[in-house]
Amino acid sequence: QVNKVDYILKKLHLEEGMSLLDIGCGWGFLLIEAAKKYKVHGTGITLSHEQYAEFQRRIKDQGLEDYLTVELMDYRDLPKKEYQFDRVVSVGMLEHVGRDNYQLFLDCVEKVLKPGGLFLLHFISALKEHPGDPVKKYIFPGGTVPSLREILNHMAEDNFHTLDIENLRLHYNKTLLHWEKNFRDNIEKEKTMFDEEFLRMWDLYLSACAATFHNGIIDLHQILMIKGVNNDLPMTRWY
Repeated sequence: QVNKVDYILKKLHLEEGMSLLDIGCGWGFLLIEAAKKYKVHGTGITLSHEQYAEFQRRIKDQGLEDYLTVELMDYRDLPKKEYQFDRVVSVGMLEHVGRDNYQLFLDCVEKVLKPGGLFLLHFISALKEHPGDPVKKYIFPGGTVPSLREILNHMAEDNFHTLDIENLRLHYNKTLLHWEKNFRDNIEKEKTMFDEEFLRMWDLYLSACAATFHNGIIDLHQILMIKGVNNDLPMTRWY
């Protein structure tokens, strides 16, 4: 996870003083690392009250109040703000947007990204579009796995130019196997927290996801894109 965040920050080509938006910021680790390593000013948005409170606590505890802020906000409200960011990142949030909202999601990013700015979109993907599966029904209600091609198609409508695409599928197979091991190693504690049905379902979910990443049924893509044209970036990969 630490390596993943470091890799993402390198791809964003951050410079001191830049502004960075993290859509679906979680507990704030990515933005905290960005502030510490690159001295950028970051804003995170989340729908989770727990994540919002914990991220606020971490900002204060680490003395990053001059660099970071977190807001309890829906991405659909971004255009209502007068925000303009040099960089935008979203990690593992697109899967929860829903197929009918992919264009809206990208529209909202376009509204708050400066011309020539970079946007890194990190998401679980599939080769083709599928209506749903048991994961959608039992684990992530309303979740959908996008196809790479449909996201690229929507990007063009917002003048997002594709700079690079990378597939990290096998890394996620390894990650899921570690999660599964951690889950099994702590099963006695988990039995005091959840019922047998949930535990069996979660065990199957972790194992099945590891298998689907291994078999190429699902992928993990990072798309690095530019709003419009930026000829000041390096001509070859810098990460």
